[in-house]
Amino acid sequence: MSEDWNARTRAVHGGTRRSQYGEVSEAIFLTQGFVYDSAEAAAQRFEEAGEDEFIYARYGNPTVRMFEERIALLEGAEDGFATASGMAAVSGALTSMLKAGDRVVSSRALFGSCLYVLEEVLTRYGVEVEFVDGTDLDQWRAAITPGTRAVFFESISNPTLEVVDIAAVSELAHAVGATVLVDNVFSTPVFSNAIAQGADVVIYSATKHIDGQGRALGGIILGTRDFIRKTVEPYMKHTGGSMSPFTAWVMLKGLETMDLRVRAQAAGALQLAEALQGHGALARVIYPGHASHAQHDLVQRQLGGKGGTVLSLDLAGGQAAAFAFLNALTIPVISNNLGDAKSILTHPATTTHQRLPQDQKDALGITPGLVRMSVGIEDADDLVADVLQALEKAV
Repeated sequence: MSEDWNARTRAVHGGTRRSQYGEVSEAIFLTQGFVYDSAEAAAQRFEEAGEDEFIYARYGNPTVRMFEERIALLEGAEDGFATASGMAAVSGALTSMLKAGDRVVSSRALFGSCLYVLEEVLTRYGVEVEFVDGTDLDQWRAAITPGTRAVFFESISNPTLEVVDIAAVSELAHAVGATVLVDNVFSTPVFSNAIAQGADVVIYSATKHIDGQGRALGGIILGTRDFIRKTVEPYMKHTGGSMSPFTAWVMLKGLETMDLRVRAQAAGALQLAEALQGHGALARVIYPGHASHAQHDLVQRQLGGKGGTVLSLDLAGGQAAAFAFLNALTIPVISNNLGDAKSILTHPATTTHQRLPQDQKDALGITPGLVRMSVGIEDADDLVADVLQALEKAV
């Protein structure tokens, strides 16, 4: 691979391994195990597998390895470990490095399942977790004390789209020797390079923009080679959260078109945000790429001014208006995924964040009228027209 390749070229060609047949599209190695030439060769491989040697699909696979290498090259990471889902990546990255008595500082605005891992799973095993307002550097500064083992946050929060300053928080964390883990899904690999901005570990739900076409679940943990191979891999291979070869092939195909899709989606999201500003049915329009966003200056620095593919609409009429709006749409679908080629809307208060008590929803800004919209690659003019007619019916 040429060191001069840009991101889009790396996403198409990085990490390619071809068999003796010279196939154009990557091969799918649908096998759970591998054959050894001799008993001695088997013993040697279990002692230390070579760069292109594999033992068992739970440990690694040629197709999965292609995906790991390609996304690591794209992200600027030394290595990666592919997982069965995005949440397997979040839980695996955190659980593999933490033990009883360790301390984690996290932003409070998180996806519901991430909150569950931090609030219920880690604390059950004696890990101390403190939550802060991710947009307030003073709160990070007060919470990240000597002895803090890890810092975790979503670079753009789900679903209220708060932006966390990766560089500033990483500097605070590294001053006390803490590891910075960033869930970078909403920022996307296209617009954000969290490792270059200071993160130690970057996590993606590959289910979202990497696949981008609603086909498969997957995740990836990216970081230094030591962290991936000495901390994450032993934990994941023994607990079983690895990615399947077929899923890895799907993700490789998704990476080839991700840059084109995500840029088109972000352009559509910005057009929608501009068209909906000041609409009478809406209490607020939240889109990091729009000048009205409270952290738009940070978005300029951290994401090159691109606000991602998701915007949130807060309907003034509350849940009844939100449901009427959702039911009146004709192009987007109602689902709980995001980053798809199809536009998708969800009502977080009753779906992805349903388990949270009302006071926690209030603190996070998840109002009864809030609707999250993941913008697809449909014609943006068609989407604007459809959203406007649905808002009129909601009123």
